[in-house]
Amino acid sequence: MENKEFKPYVPAEKITPEITVTSIIMGVLLAVVFGAANAYLGLRVGMTVSASIPAAVIAMGVIRVLMRKNSILESNMVQTIGSAGESLAAGAIFTLPALFLWASEGKMEKPGIIEITAIALIGGLLGIFFMVPLRNALIVKEHGVLPYPEGTACSEVLLAGEEGGAKASTVFAGMGFAALFKFIIDGLKLVAGEISVSVKGFAGQIGTQIYPAVMSVGYICGARISSYMFAGGILSWLVIIPLIVLFGADMTLYPGTQPIGEIFAEGGASAIWGTYIRYIGAGALAAGGIISLIKSLPLIVKTFGGAVKGMTGSKADTNARTDKDLSIKFVLGSIAILTLLVWLIPVIPVSLLGAVIIVVFGFFFATVSSRMVGLVGSSNNPVSGMAIATLLIATLILKVTGANGVSGMCSAIAIGSIICIVSAIAGDTSQDLKTGFLLGATPKKQQIGEVIGVIAAALAIGGTLYLLDSAWGFGSEELAAPQATLMKLITEGVMQGNLPWALVFIGAFIAVLVEIIGIPVLPFAIGVYLPVQLNACIMVGGLVRLALDKLKRDKKEKDAIVNDGILFCSGMIAGEGLVGILLALLAVFGVSNAIDLSAKFAIPAAVSNIGGLVLFGIIILTLLKFSLWKKRK
Repeated sequence: MENKEFKPYVPAEKITPEITVTSIIMGVLLAVVFGAANAYLGLRVGMTVSASIPAAVIAMGVIRVLMRKNSILESNMVQTIGSAGESLAAGAIFTLPALFLWASEGKMEKPGIIEITAIALIGGLLGIFFMVPLRNALIVKEHGVLPYPEGTACSEVLLAGEEGGAKASTVFAGMGFAALFKFIIDGLKLVAGEISVSVKGFAGQIGTQIYPAVMSVGYICGARISSYMFAGGILSWLVIIPLIVLFGADMTLYPGTQPIGEIFAEGGASAIWGTYIRYIGAGALAAGGIISLIKSLPLIVKTFGGAVKGMTGSKADTNARTDKDLSIKFVLGSIAILTLLVWLIPVIPVSLLGAVIIVVFGFFFATVSSRMVGLVGSSNNPVSGMAIATLLIATLILKVTGANGVSGMCSAIAIGSIICIVSAIAGDTSQDLKTGFLLGATPKKQQIGEVIGVIAAALAIGGTLYLLDSAWGFGSEELAAPQATLMKLITEGVMQGNLPWALVFIGAFIAVLVEIIGIPVLPFAIGVYLPVQLNACIMVGGLVRLALDKLKRDKKEKDAIVNDGILFCSGMIAGEGLVGILLALLAVFGVSNAIDLSAKFAIPAAVSNIGGLVLFGIIILTLLKFSLWKKRK
């Protein structure tokens, strides 16, 4: 249903600055910053957050307030370029760390930075180019049908330009405070970053982390999603782990290599989690992704058919600025060249068959992703489910055609990585084009902005992954990399058949049970997989959000309080992510021990734990200071 009556904020006949030196420099900086921060966050907690709105308020704060320029489309270009970094990072971290995990097991060499950059860049560019011919069908013709929640919210933020300075200061305050808290916890190590409690005679464990970014995820997701994750953590750590230890203390069960009682005696509940629960969680995650995809099948079929029909239909007979896309000849030529490059570039382990799989699945899932985010938003887009489906099919095809062993697994992960990035970028591009449609931006210039953002983020993501892996290692407690570990397990399971299938199926049937009783399966499955301390910290953020949602204030005031909290938490995620990258640098260069005060002053564990709880309280108070207690004009 096309709304021909719609008039954007900036009329089509009016020309204002969009792609400028200022917007490119700011956008590239934000693409790298939010890309690195979201890579760190996603590898820790298995979730990323949208960077569009924080990027928009920072752009408004700098361009409108500091530079005194009244240029809303220039600010829109900043967030268009900046948000591409977050989406590319999300697609990359769900898959590429699997290659590092195999390298740590001695099965292959670590992927080179050039290989990571090439995969990320090709996936990102394909995501943009697949979306270009879909814009008219999904953004224009279905205006009023597909709400595109993040894109619409971002346009509202940009339209509220007079508040830009105040909103931007909230984001920057969150970055500053989180940077300070993170440095105290993991840099100086003055207080404990994680506090756990266990009861003698009971193998379960409960506790919480005290990191601002993890709590911020809970606030942004809300109490409902946080509670599903926490429930999954309770099932793993207070039910399944105690059952394993209780009934199997004298037994040696694969993949463990010693009696369960000995594993627990040496490493506690965390050792049982690492040996057994990760596979149960992987089964739950895989089943959850597939269930989400199956539930979306009617919508997927309808979307794909409608989009193809919309592409073949005639476009509006107009040469208006707001209707101009990149040339379709340029787009198709670029897709053809990128497909050949996937096959021909030596560092990308993909055959011609793999390149064909990428194009077919890439366009299909780009279409699906674009419509899904239009209906339910980027946060609910089942990108990991699409990646799992692609990985299963690609691995089977490769195995049948003789691409076995490590080379076949690497090829499958490379294909899955590109598809995952395509899906994430296509969803982000469609949200940005919706924002531009409402504001009156030039689509062609926005698409060029997306390309700039993808190039900047792709050049940065390889170094970021190498840095994080060198500092802590993927699959560790600091960087669990849940989705990438799952992709690795699936690929190995199909190729080699060496998975502990009993544990995987237990997790899968837990996911089916949860779906039957009506609980959203993916957040619950993530909770089953992740440490309960991390889930508890997310739950705290969700409870703070619930308390603010329940305030007895008028709707406008309450919305302002909640939204300021979201902006502050977005800033905290970025701030902690950046300091996480800084600390990784210090660890790589051997400087981290020099600033570790816990060893120098021999701080007792009890004092460190109490200090951690006090600091956690201060983190919550700062969030309330910049949301509930913020002075507003």
